[in-house]
Amino acid sequence: MPSFSTLVHAFAKMSSTTLPPVPHWVPAPATKADLDYADLPIIDFAKLASPGGTTMLAQKVHDAMTTSGFFYVVNHGHTKAETDRMLDIGDAAFTQVSDQEKKAYEGNAMETGTFQGYKLRQYWHIDAGVRDQIEQYSINRDVTKRQHPQALRPFLPEITEFARFCHLKILHPVLRLLATCLELPEETFVNQFQFDAEGDTWFRTMKYYPRSVEEEEKTKNVWLKGHADYTGISMLWSQPVAALQVMSPDGKWRWVKHIDNAVIINAGEAMAFLSGGYYKATIHRVVQPPEDQRGYPRLGLYYFATPDDDVLLVPHTESPVLQKVGVKRRFEDADAPTSEQWRKASSSRYGLVQLKKRDDGHEQDVVHGIVVKHYN
Repeated sequence: MPSFSTLVHAFAKMSSTTLPPVPHWVPAPATKADLDYADLPIIDFAKLASPGGTTMLAQKVHDAMTTSGFFYVVNHGHTKAETDRMLDIGDAAFTQVSDQEKKAYEGNAMETGTFQGYKLRQYWHIDAGVRDQIEQYSINRDVTKRQHPQALRPFLPEITEFARFCHLKILHPVLRLLATCLELPEETFVNQFQFDAEGDTWFRTMKYYPRSVEEEEKTKNVWLKGHADYTGISMLWSQPVAALQVMSPDGKWRWVKHIDNAVIINAGEAMAFLSGGYYKATIHRVVQPPEDQRGYPRLGLYYFATPDDDVLLVPHTESPVLQKVGVKRRFEDADAPTSEQWRKASSSRYGLVQLKKRDDGHEQDVVHGIVVKHYN
């Protein structure tokens, strides 16, 4: 396989010529259903260059990350046409690769502790004996980490460039705003999420397929149970099929509204650890779409950023803010896992182990000695 630098050079050369062809993905029409949408902040990156813009955006990010945990990023610099092209490439992972070849490139999160490769349908148990109808393909930000299906190889330079954009142009500005809110040096979190460091940050294309009426009844229309990501920061490029819901501060599930070409950002458990519980790991789930969108597959582009493998997941107690409000610990510093230990333990158990029923009606698992709650 070509080296990382070779792929970057190939994309630069490709950009001045003709990009390799790929079938066009046609998304579902937007829903007309009257849904109870969450009121999520919109972070306009165009304001980063204006006087006082960073301070204003930092406050909005702070408010989002200490309440529901979701916000949108707009004017990030990735054009609608570029995003549409990435959706075309993302769909090719499912439509242009045979089932036999998918099986050959299947990942095994339980054994490897990474989601790299295919997760085929019916891998996870959802509820009442029903298994998932979700297909996904995950690629490490360094695409040379492993081989890829033949149909995707022409697009590896573009995937590399997209991962670099997500990391440097979206993730890092968000991390700087988060550090500012804690009155930490601006590069504090950036230094723990480096693009070229060893880690398991990855690009994912993911496709939800419609389910049977019987499966919907058994699972009460839930496609993916309420949970918090184990990552540091998760990104979802907004797409029109309404299915994503966030648990609002009042405990109610509310829909996440589609905004064309916006990126939806949320914090995961690793960021909660690093911030001493100050930033919330967002509780979210995926449910059956409204009636006018049922029957459409739901295709999404994701970028999941985990801290570098050698980062110890201990809170930044040097933060003046944390010194004032206190640190909420899930474990003592001496027992803290590294990012590598945490993500391997988490990815090897999600959807694959029997969860323990709780008195509050929800469920829980214990990952690396830490109680992780799943919301029914």
